[in-house]
Amino acid sequence: MTTLRVRVQSYQDMIAEVEHKASQSALGSRVEPESTYTFSSWAMLHKTLSPMRIEIIRAMTGQGAMSVREVARRVGRDVKNVHGDLEMLTRNGVIEKTADGVIFPYDRIHVEFDIETAA
Repeated sequence: MTTLRVRVQSYQDMIAEVEHKASQSALGSRVEPESTYTFSSWAMLHKTLSPMRIEIIRAMTGQGAMSVREVARRVGRDVKNVHGDLEMLTRNGVIEKTADGVIFPYDRIHVEFDIETAA
C-alpha cells in the first residue's frame, strides 16, 4: 500500500528532518522512503486540499487513471468545476496527468498536523 503523507511543517523543521535522515543514511542506517507533501501552514493546506478537492482525491484513491468526466461523475459535480480543481491539484503536484487521464498514484492519504498554543 502506497501512502501519501501530508503535513504542516515549517521550512526549518523540514530541512532539519532531511538533514537528520541524510546523516542517518550516511551512518549506514536504513532510511525508509516515503512520499510526503508538506505545507508551511494550515491555511495553505486547507486552500490546496479544500473539502471538495479532498472528495476528488477520495474518489481517485487506488482507482488508476481516469478521465475528468469520470472523476466528475464519481463526485457528482459539474465537469468544468472538477476540471479546475484537477488542474489546481496537478499544478501543486498532488495528482498526475497521464496519457490515460488523471491519477492519484497512492492508495491512501495520511494527514498530520499539530495545534499549539498561540505565542
